[in-house]
This record gives sequence, C-alpha cells and structure tokens, in this order.
Amino acid sequence: MTTAECYPCAKEAQFDSLPPREHVASDRHWRVAHAFGTALPGWLVLLPRRHVTAVHDLTDAEAATLGTWQVSLSGALRDVTGCDKTYVVQFAEAEGFAHVHFHIVPRTAELPQEQRGPGIFELLRAPESERVTADQADRMALALRARLGEHPDGV
Repeated sequence: MTTAECYPCAKEAQFDSLPPREHVASDRHWRVAHAFGTALPGWLVLLPRRHVTAVHDLTDAEAATLGTWQVSLSGALRDVTGCDKTYVVQFAEAEGFAHVHFHIVPRTAELPQEQRGPGIFELLRAPESERVTADQADRMALALRARLGEHPDGV
C-alpha cells in the first residue's frame, strides 16, 4: 500500500485545511480525529502523523507521548461526554486503514450491555440515519479541543 492509498495519510496531506472533526488536536507526532461512520459522538481516533503500520515501528518520540495522549483524551471525553470510562483499541486491519490508529471510545453508563467491550464496534455499523453527522462531529471536536486547551501540560 502506498501512502496515497492510505486514508489517514491522505488526510494528513491536507493538514492545513482539515475541518475540526479531522483535526481535534495534534502535536509533531500525533493527530486526533473524530471517527466517521459511528453512531457514538466523541469516538476519537489517535493517529501517527507519518505512515506506520505496526505499533512496534513507532519511534521512541512517538511512543513517549502515546500514553499521555490516551490519558488526556480520555479525560477530555469524560468531561465533555460524561462517560464513565473510555476504551482504547488498536487493530489497523480494515482495507485502507492499515495505518496504526488507536480508537479512544467513550463508554457511558447508558450504553447497552451488548454494545460494551468488543460490542462497541457495532456502533460503527449503524444505519446512516443513526450516525453522527459531520456538523455534530465538528461541534464535538471543538468542545474537546477547548477542553484540551484548558490543560496545555496534559498533552
């Protein structure tokens, strides 16, 4: 796969013009986006800004901030969505998405039992009428960005 065929790399090439949903926050090594095609507001994706397809290929610098990002994003999601906890998941197996990425997913108390744990991925298969719209994702992204900006030492 070339980086031209990689969805995250194609978005990274447009970095300066990305809408809020595609650029919630970033640093030199990582970019945070709101997931598309999900029925769950606040479902985030943490992506390395360079093309990498396996966690063991992350640089020391990327690895050094990975945990900080995961914890900071989890805290921001708790504050903005009211979730009880977050799931952090990494597979990078879907066609066009072999680029390493971490799903940071808010889990609320109201979430049905069958959608907890691995069942959360059912929310990526919801009918289009139930999915988060681009406008909703942008609003969530801006709320999360504002929350992350309140704690500049957190990321």
